[in-house]
Amino acid sequence: MIAPGSLRERKKARTRASLREHALRLFRTQGYQETTVEQIAAAADVSPSTFFRYFPTKEDVVLQDDMDIRMVEAFARQPAELSPIAAVRAAIQEAWASFTDDDWELIREGGELSLRVPEIRARAMNEFARTLNVIAEVLADRTGRSRDDFQVRVMAGAVIGVMMSVFMPADQQPDAVHSDDEWLSRRGVAHREC
Repeated sequence: MIAPGSLRERKKARTRASLREHALRLFRTQGYQETTVEQIAAAADVSPSTFFRYFPTKEDVVLQDDMDIRMVEAFARQPAELSPIAAVRAAIQEAWASFTDDDWELIREGGELSLRVPEIRARAMNEFARTLNVIAEVLADRTGRSRDDFQVRVMAGAVIGVMMSVFMPADQQPDAVHSDDEWLSRRGVAHREC
């Protein structure tokens, strides 16, 4: 196991971030379909096999940010006397506040790509299911219930629904992607209302 904050862990986080940043830059400049994993790896100065150690598919480099990791860590720090819903709200606020404007720009870009690129949109369902399971696990730990408990899964699904409503335009059409100002405003409102 790697110790939190260790040199190795920091290097892995930098490599992951570099792969993501280079991928999004290449998708922006030459298009998603035209960009290969080999090009992304070369831009990040790693091998294609290293790319696949961080991201199982090209779609995952767009979809897998560390939002759920930050939320789970923030959730674990919430006082035990908070109800599960209050703890989720506080965790979302804490996690979202930890992202820089540059981080939010990458998340926004990923959201746009997930609406415009059919392969990413299809893969997004797998990512939502994975995130739902992560959230169900931490809710189950906090409530002393099974992660398969119906109420736990419903609450985890509600959290996913809130996140989707913030990050996706109402009509989910690629040409309806929010302007930068509108998107940042929605994020700010959602952050305050959590």
